[in-house]
Amino acid sequence: MAVDPKTPAKGADDARRRKLLEASLGVFSRFGYRKASMEEVARAADVSRQGLYLHFATKEELFRAAVEYALGTHLEAALAALAEVGRPLEARLVAALDEWLGRYVGHLGAEASDLSETSGSLTGTLKAEHEARFEKAVARALTDSPLMAVYASAGLTAPQLARTLHATARGWKHTCTSRESFIEHITVAVRMLFAPLRRVR
Repeated sequence: MAVDPKTPAKGADDARRRKLLEASLGVFSRFGYRKASMEEVARAADVSRQGLYLHFATKEELFRAAVEYALGTHLEAALAALAEVGRPLEARLVAALDEWLGRYVGHLGAEASDLSETSGSLTGTLKAEHEARFEKAVARALTDSPLMAVYASAGLTAPQLARTLHATARGWKHTCTSRESFIEHITVAVRMLFAPLRRVR
């Protein structure tokens, strides 16, 4: 079977793009959108500004790509955590919430307060779409657990529980000052969710 000669070059190009996106996420997290510069991103990625502009023509284009990359990476890691069937569901939920929301807790700079607003205006429904996929995966994991037999008697559904757990974790994301603190608080939230099952046993 013939080997496509473009494959190695494409792999290197993809790796360069990932490096630029990861560097830009660090810069945006530190400086926010308005104060972040393409020059700072190039410096963080250890490339020339010309090299950066070969991949991203504008800061807006770079920001959209960085947000999409971050959302996709975090969602993929969260789904992988939920799929670890050898672990108890409680541990999988904590790990999934941490992968989805915990990565940047405590790492946002004082200048980064404009990120949420900018993300909404420049990326449209991208964040909402990824959030919906995450909640759907959590709801599916809950549906397959004995927990739902307890909550169904109270008229609660797996999507409602997933949405509530997600909202709780989002709240802790914005109030915790470290990832360790975030994990501690969401662990409590997940244990509360499972408390009725323990009483039944």
